[in-house]
Amino acid sequence: MALPRFLERSRLSFETLPTWRNEKKFEECAACHKLQRSEDSVGPSLHGVFSRKAGTLTDFRFSPVMKRSGITWDAKTLDAFLTDPQKVVSANRMPYAGLADAKDRADLIAYLQKTFK
Repeated sequence: MALPRFLERSRLSFETLPTWRNEKKFEECAACHKLQRSEDSVGPSLHGVFSRKAGTLTDFRFSPVMKRSGITWDAKTLDAFLTDPQKVVSANRMPYAGLADAKDRADLIAYLQKTFK
């Protein structure tokens, strides 16, 4: 079914969608993580997280299991980790039960991707 012409012209691409919904998903993370480079908090800075090997920021004290995890962060590995951090990296130091809702995880990851693009 074709969209009416006025709706067709008003379609928004992923790049132009408002990020407030995705940004809202980050609020819980912001209690422990910062987006700025070299601004660690309770958790490591997420600046440049994509393509970074887990546990490699030199100015943050990661758990030994995180350093040995062999994970390189991308949308797929972040999605798995955010679902159940302890299942993906058992005995890691991140005190977070996980984000069960797949749409919420997708919104959060989209926000991070857009932020660091």
